[in-house]
Amino acid sequence: MPVIVMRRLKKKFYLGFYFVTVATLGLVRACMSAVSADPAVSVSEAAADSAAIKLADASVAEAAEAVQTVEAEQPAAALEVTTTDTPEVKQTPAPPRSALRRAERRHPHPILSVPSFQSAFPDVEDVHMQAAHRWGIRPIEGRREAEKSRSGLVFAAADPFYVIDRGMKSSVPYLVPRAQELLHEIARNFMDSLSMKGLPVHKLIVTSMLRTENDVRELRKTNFNASPQSCHRFGTTFDICYNRYRPVRRLVRDDTLKWVLSEVLRDERVAGRCWIKYEVKQGCFHITCR
Repeated sequence: MPVIVMRRLKKKFYLGFYFVTVATLGLVRACMSAVSADPAVSVSEAAADSAAIKLADASVAEAAEAVQTVEAEQPAAALEVTTTDTPEVKQTPAPPRSALRRAERRHPHPILSVPSFQSAFPDVEDVHMQAAHRWGIRPIEGRREAEKSRSGLVFAAADPFYVIDRGMKSSVPYLVPRAQELLHEIARNFMDSLSMKGLPVHKLIVTSMLRTENDVRELRKTNFNASPQSCHRFGTTFDICYNRYRPVRRLVRDDTLKWVLSEVLRDERVAGRCWIKYEVKQGCFHITCR
């Protein structure tokens, strides 16, 4: 009996020791697994931190490069803005002389006109009157007298280089020979200049020539600015329209013809052949022979 009891006690002891050992080992294993898991977590966190640091360094480097690029491009951009804005608004640079020489080679006869019509043709009426008294005839009372009196006057309507205005009612187509030769020369030089510059040929339109005393009185009834002491009474003065021309082939509708005419008249005036007044209201050049 006692032996059986001892055997049972030993069996329970062994089983209890076994369970205690297993439980202890299980606890130790659990503790070791937790301890072994902590380094892995720390290693992953360290790797993540290092990756974040590398990304931050890369971002800082990229940002620094971007800042340097912006600083390098910013002066050029500012220079471009200054270069493009200032000349267009404030002033236009003059073309180089080489470009002007090339243009002159392509167009050996350029259209230059005059700097100002008023300054190029400033001759006042007193100067015209002095030339009229010197080279003109005695004023004529009526048109019949002008047509019958051939002394000192020539018929100035038949010329291939200019035409008489259809609306010329206050004067007759007669001039002194000196004035008629001047008008013929101006009209011929004008047509030659058009041909040399490659422009369509046009004829000048003469709007006024000799005025008799009756013509002056009739004109003053409708035009109060007409002078009773007009130079047209002496046959030395004529008016050339600058805003209308008679086309021979094709009409030019801008101021090109006026510019060419001003060049011709300037040359005649500089040569001492005439006095010229630029008339703004009448739209003509008032010309008296010298």
